[in-house]
Amino acid sequence: MKKTFKLTDLDCANCAAKMEAGIKKLDGVNDATVSFLTQKMTVDADDARFDDIMKQVVKVCKKIEPDCVINL
Repeated sequence: MKKTFKLTDLDCANCAAKMEAGIKKLDGVNDATVSFLTQKMTVDADDARFDDIMKQVVKVCKKIEPDCVINL
């Protein structure tokens, strides 16, 4: 399943790159992109576990950019 989410308060391109790399390492994630310019994140992950994977994605993002909000 591939979904796109709007991000709020993503402050820098470097943080976006770190978030993208961290998300791609998660088990069940096929691909991910985080765009600083558009303030959007696209996650392609296992359909059956998508909600659980998104919880992990939120944790990864909060570690790197605590102020960033993922509008699920």
